[in-house]
Amino acid sequence: MEDTISNATPGDMLQVVVFQLAGEEFGMDISSVKEIIRVPELVQIPQTPDYVEGIVNIRGDIIVAVNIANMFNVEMKEQDHNSRIIVTELEDIIVGLMVDSVSEVLRIPSTDIDPAPEMLISGKSSKCVKGVGKLENRILLLIDSRNILGKDEQLNIVKSGYQDIVSE
Repeated sequence: MEDTISNATPGDMLQVVVFQLAGEEFGMDISSVKEIIRVPELVQIPQTPDYVEGIVNIRGDIIVAVNIANMFNVEMKEQDHNSRIIVTELEDIIVGLMVDSVSEVLRIPSTDIDPAPEMLISGKSSKCVKGVGKLENRILLLIDSRNILGKDEQLNIVKSGYQDIVSE
């Protein structure tokens, strides 16, 4: 998405999946989304990082469910019928990003996308917040799912042993 924002021409459009987390709206480039599912029962894995909620088997693929509320330092609401997992592929693993809800898919003209303000791009979320989408009556924080988990966090998931469980 970073390239989409920096290399955009006036006629370009970014298509995003809009999701809610802790009362705020976020957008993720739809090309990075494999699928969106309801939150099934998760299998807990001991000794995983606090942001890993568990794993789930989706049509034979084992997906690590990640609570991104922890990544943004906000509180995720209790799961309900609106809760979803956005399945996306990072470099080495497929993860499911747990969100409060997914509401729509939007097309945002590149002219309505600004770089993320400096104040927003500090701390853990600095690498994943790529811009701000300006809509008529609201704004969306645009995130790059590839950078939601840093290299260390991805390595911690792999080291946590979920792959050992998968291969048994």
